[in-house]
Amino acid sequence: MTDQPTEILVAGTNQYPVVVGRGLRFGLASHLGSGVNKVLVVHPPTLGAAAAEVRESLIGQYEVLLAEVPDAEAAKRVEVASFLWGIMGQADFTRSDAVIGFGGGAVTDLAGFVAATWLRGVRLIQVPTTVLGMVDAAVGGKTGINTAEGKNLVGAFYAPAAVVCDLDTLTSLGRNELLAGFAEIVKYGFIAEPEILDIIERDVDVATDPESPEFRRLVELSIGIKARVVGEDFTEQGLREILNYGHTLGHAIEHAERYQWRHGAAVSVGMVFAAELARLSGRLSDEVVDRHRRILESLTLPTTYPAGRWQTLLATMQRDKKARGSLLRFIVLDDLARPTVLAGPDQSLLFAAYQEIGS
Repeated sequence: MTDQPTEILVAGTNQYPVVVGRGLRFGLASHLGSGVNKVLVVHPPTLGAAAAEVRESLIGQYEVLLAEVPDAEAAKRVEVASFLWGIMGQADFTRSDAVIGFGGGAVTDLAGFVAATWLRGVRLIQVPTTVLGMVDAAVGGKTGINTAEGKNLVGAFYAPAAVVCDLDTLTSLGRNELLAGFAEIVKYGFIAEPEILDIIERDVDVATDPESPEFRRLVELSIGIKARVVGEDFTEQGLREILNYGHTLGHAIEHAERYQWRHGAAVSVGMVFAAELARLSGRLSDEVVDRHRRILESLTLPTTYPAGRWQTLLATMQRDKKARGSLLRFIVLDDLARPTVLAGPDQSLLFAAYQEIGS
């Protein structure tokens, strides 16, 4: 099924389009261009058949190799990156060749990192197949892998040539995974675009139906915000920090859970923590904090975490790349769509906010 695609431009020095529509995964040649000879399609096990269809659509114009990588965060390891570098080396990939990341956020993070590091950079097309990938991971040029010490500690800022969001790829998503991706959409609602929150509150079932116009509107609004922010601040020197709303504690939870929690679930808890932190700092009203819980719970996302885990989470946050030296930094809200940085909050304040989400 195809329709009229929407193109959202990520402006700035590293300009590229994000295209949203249906049936788009079969038209990737238009983004690869004529100078490319070899293409590596990186995909998870669950998308083997779909990746083979993508390969068939490119055969004749390019030499196409498929590379299956582990599912989810297990893909984001240096051993997996090394496996992909090995394939490219054996196939004599040159700087004029290309990588396609075809999968969820973990796959696009990995594929982007491999493209950025092979010969110091080859052409990259991101084809995210999850809600999280479309509205967050694949847009913005952040690439990376995890280490034993934390998430995304090794990576590069590397802009793709294009991001292609084919909404038809979402129909095979499990309901839990689809809803987990909505944590990032909710984030955009709180930091920048309240219309997002209104759409979800009006009818959560319609909003989360991949076939509905409301769903597409939410995806396009979210991508538009991300595109605008990263276009102004590609390497996260200032404005881009607002996209980390809920992520400082969220990443620590993912690490504590050995990445068995979905990213969206962890960020959901992280947003409620950030809201409580803002409330206890005298910045945010009870009403906006309650709205966090109400919307996230309507999406069946968690809003609490075990009360006894604070010291472990704090140690992980202090190693997080969002910290500056020993100074912890949190994105909080002064009001709806008014994000700001809270740098170096008192540890007693952090602990009090954590008590509010403790279960």
